[in-house]
Amino acid sequence: MSGHPLQRIALSTGIALDVAVAGDPANPPMIFLHGFPESHRTWRHQLTEFARDHFVLAPDQRGYARSDKPPEVMDYTAGKLLADVLALADHFGMSRFTLVGHDWGGAVAWMGAITRADRVARLIILNSPHPLIFQRSLFDDVDQRRASQYITAFRNPSLEAHIARIGVEAYFNTTFVGHADPAKLAPERAAYIDQWSQPGALTGMFNWYRASRIIVPDMDESPPRPAFLDAPFAPVSVPVLVVWGMGDTALKPCQLAGLAPLVPQLTLVRVADAGHFVPWEAPDAVNAALRAWLADHPLADG
Repeated sequence: MSGHPLQRIALSTGIALDVAVAGDPANPPMIFLHGFPESHRTWRHQLTEFARDHFVLAPDQRGYARSDKPPEVMDYTAGKLLADVLALADHFGMSRFTLVGHDWGGAVAWMGAITRADRVARLIILNSPHPLIFQRSLFDDVDQRRASQYITAFRNPSLEAHIARIGVEAYFNTTFVGHADPAKLAPERAAYIDQWSQPGALTGMFNWYRASRIIVPDMDESPPRPAFLDAPFAPVSVPVLVVWGMGDTALKPCQLAGLAPLVPQLTLVRVADAGHFVPWEAPDAVNAALRAWLADHPLADG
């Protein structure tokens, strides 16, 4: 278990989320955002560590576990996902905070730092690509395009019916194959199956992919190249730590190429013995990297 109780919090966006809350509210705030197909439990090894001297929040984001699951695909657009995070910060009176994101949570976190540097004071990313680099790689890098074909599958509206036929447990047995350490995954099996079995949860989780504007060309496709891929792109103005599990089979090392011009205040930590789910596959290395970086990048007053 994560060891931290969940609070049900109704946000000004009209969405209610279950949120793990820990630490002293007088301490510097950190918000942790999970990705697919997880929950606040992504951060079970980080919450206890950083609650010692930070005020930490880790929501089950919209569509996941027992948080609200609005029914329409367009309820999961990027702006609405970020609005939930800002509303959560508002609920706790956080004017500025450190934002931590993994996978899809990292996508929301990147957007928060790019568009709302007035709120996001520091950014920590774990195995989540910068949006420009990711979209560019889907056009220019054959290995990344091949690795990302699952996105098209997740957008298929018949996917939930397929899972209903085979059962959630059978789907779990195939979802993580090749993407995570089985021994470290096994103790969490019951929690995943419970969360995925909640009414509407699978649809909510897949709707993040369906609402995304990311273009995933087929392997034999040569679609028109979006002009923005080669146009100037605003750099991130806040300090950024990127921690990357180098065994990631879904997000290839090309995601680390070209980061420096887009992230002038970049610190990059590579974790050799972990894959995509680095927060719980290599928690000691992750916590050490975060500790060192937070000490070197104290929050400015105000």
